[in-house]
Amino acid sequence: MPHVSGVVNRGRGMGVVEHGRLAGKAAVVTGAASGIGRAIAKRFAKEGAAVTVADQDTGGGEETAAQIRAAGGQARFAACDVADAASVAKMIDGAAAAYGRLNVLVSNAGIGTRGRAEEVSIEDWNRVIAVNLSGVFYGAKYAIPYLRRQGGGAIVNVSSAYGIVAAPETAAYCASKGGVIMLTRQLAVDYSAEGIRVNALCPGFVDTDMGGRRAALPSPQREIAQANREANAALQPIGRQAHPDEIAAAALYLASDEASFVVGATLSVDGGETIGHPYRLT
Repeated sequence: MPHVSGVVNRGRGMGVVEHGRLAGKAAVVTGAASGIGRAIAKRFAKEGAAVTVADQDTGGGEETAAQIRAAGGQARFAACDVADAASVAKMIDGAAAAYGRLNVLVSNAGIGTRGRAEEVSIEDWNRVIAVNLSGVFYGAKYAIPYLRRQGGGAIVNVSSAYGIVAAPETAAYCASKGGVIMLTRQLAVDYSAEGIRVNALCPGFVDTDMGGRRAALPSPQREIAQANREANAALQPIGRQAHPDEIAAAALYLASDEASFVVGATLSVDGGETIGHPYRLT
């Protein structure tokens, strides 16, 4: 998938920083087999965290963990279906046991489906809500007791620009991502006094293929879908898609002590997508 030009500071190596911003901490990143989740896991490891790479995709998840270890970082893979509460509980317990602690949770796993309300099947609706919203709840539910034992920690919930503004034919996706923002705020109200900071990250157009939907299309349709995505991204003030590393940098900030007074925030990393409706001057 071609990347739109304009990204800066992508030439850094992936070697682990001895005194990084997450040194001595253990983190869980869900949906880390590819895309944004992989970029976050690798960035966290580079900054000193011991990372549990959680995903349903065993091959991609193992590959992410192997890339981190090859670069000198610490990582393990854990199979997890975030829509299944028992699977999330097992994954969180295993992560804390493996590293003796848990300091950071990034709930990034997500899926999407297209369709207006009347067109979305009940099965698709339930699955999107289960993964995108219930999965975030399960992660917090089972991680918070471990964060409390460490005297606090950070939870970063990955929402979307479409949790802030609506988009055509995305009924289930917009509803789930809007719910993530409100859940984030509510968790922050309940747990910030215990030193557990909960914040939401809202990416816009990112140069990934969530769920491999475009890759599964026949070649002509795949090229059209990619061109349409890049054309929509070009309407934003910044005029391009993000690279996953740019989203990872924002997640790192929210997870680090540099964001010690950031609580219940919604951080948009969207190239200006949500600041106003794009239009062209004639």
